[in-house]
Amino acid sequence: VQLQASGGGAVQAGDSLRLSCVASFSSYAMGWFRQAPGKEREFVAGITMREGRTFDADSLKGRFTISRDIAKNTVYLQMNSLKPEDTAVYYCAADSSPLQLFRLRHKYSGQGTQVTVSS
Repeated sequence: VQLQASGGGAVQAGDSLRLSCVASFSSYAMGWFRQAPGKEREFVAGITMREGRTFDADSLKGRFTISRDIAKNTVYLQMNSLKPEDTAVYYCAADSSPLQLFRLRHKYSGQGTQVTVSS
């Protein structure tokens, strides 16, 4: 069971990044959460792999978009108009329950990818 996240980096405010997460297994729902230094984990977005139904953190709607490629068992997080407060380690997660993903009680998660946004 492996979730491999990639695509992070150091960017300027206003830039965009696209994160990818490849799963070694099939899961009903996959998503992203993040953790900034000294802060609690924060749910970012999730998606049901079969139906493509998305659920997002209200505070990030309009800037972050989650999508998936079923054939590749991959989810993506397109992040636009990045702000310094988006700086965090972004983690990929998977669970059979979208609700558990939303509540950060997911069964699986992988190593994160660092996103650093400078002003």
